[in-house]
Amino acid sequence: MSPKIIMAWMESIRGEVSVSQACAWIGLPRATYYRWKAAYESKPKDHIVEKIHELCRQHKFRYGYRKITALLRREYRINHKRVQQIMQREGLQCRVKVKKRKPTGQPAYIAENLLKRQFQADAPLQKLVTDITYLPFGGKTLYLSSILDLYNGEVVAYSIADKQDTAFVLDILGQLPDLPGTILHSDQGSVYTSQAYQEAVKGKGITMSMSRKGTPADNAPIESFHSTLKSETFYLEGLTCTTTAIVVQTVRDYITYYNSIRIQTKLNSQSPVHYRQLAA
Repeated sequence: MSPKIIMAWMESIRGEVSVSQACAWIGLPRATYYRWKAAYESKPKDHIVEKIHELCRQHKFRYGYRKITALLRREYRINHKRVQQIMQREGLQCRVKVKKRKPTGQPAYIAENLLKRQFQADAPLQKLVTDITYLPFGGKTLYLSSILDLYNGEVVAYSIADKQDTAFVLDILGQLPDLPGTILHSDQGSVYTSQAYQEAVKGKGITMSMSRKGTPADNAPIESFHSTLKSETFYLEGLTCTTTAIVVQTVRDYITYYNSIRIQTKLNSQSPVHYRQLAA
C-alpha cells in the first residue's frame, strides 16, 4: 500500500467521508495515515506535481498522461515522459475501463454502405453517424439515441427515452435542420429501416447510409462515443444502481462536458465546439 497513492486517494474523497471511515474501508490505522500525511506535507511542493493533481481531479481521472500533457503545455514547457512518470508515481493514472456492448437489429429496408469507414469530414454536418445505446443504470432501462458529427466529433442531437421505437429516432432526427447532401450513417436496426424514418430522412435532403449486417466497426465513432460516455460516468463513478432522474442528468451533463470541455487529441487537444469555432 503506497503512501503516495493513499494520499492522492484521500485527497480525491476529501469532504465526502470522514478520515476514520476512509481508513476503515482500506484497513489502514488512523495513526499510520496521519504519520504518512505529516511526512507527505513536510516535503517541498513541486508546482508541476500539484498542477497535475489538480487537472486529474478536475477531469475525474478520465485523462491519461497524453491529455494531461496537452493541458499542461498551455502553461508550461514539459515533456510527456515526465508527466507519465509523475502520474505513475503519484497514482494518478486514468481510471476509466472501457465497457463494450454490441447492438442488434432486424434489417428490413437496407441502404447502401456509402460511408465505407471513411470517418473524416471536411466540413461540419457533412457526415453524421447515429446509434442507440442502453442505459440500464436507474430504476428502469432507458435508451440514448445520439447523432455525432464526424467533422469534429460533436454530438449535434440526442434524446433519452424508455422505448427504442421509431418515434424515438424520429424525435432526434427532428432536431436537425434540412441538410441537403449530408450523409447519415446507422446500423440496420428496424427503427432506421422503417418506412417512416426513411421518408423523414429524405424529407430533410439527407442521404442514408448503413453498416453491413453484424459489422459494428462500420459505425465505430458513435460506438466509441457511447462506450466512452458510460465508462467516464456510470462505471467510473459507480452509478450502476441509481435513480432514473440521475441517469438522465448524468447523460445531459456529460454531453455538455464532452462537446464543450473535454479535449480530443485528434482535434489538436481542443474540445469539439472549440475546434469548430476556431475553424469557422
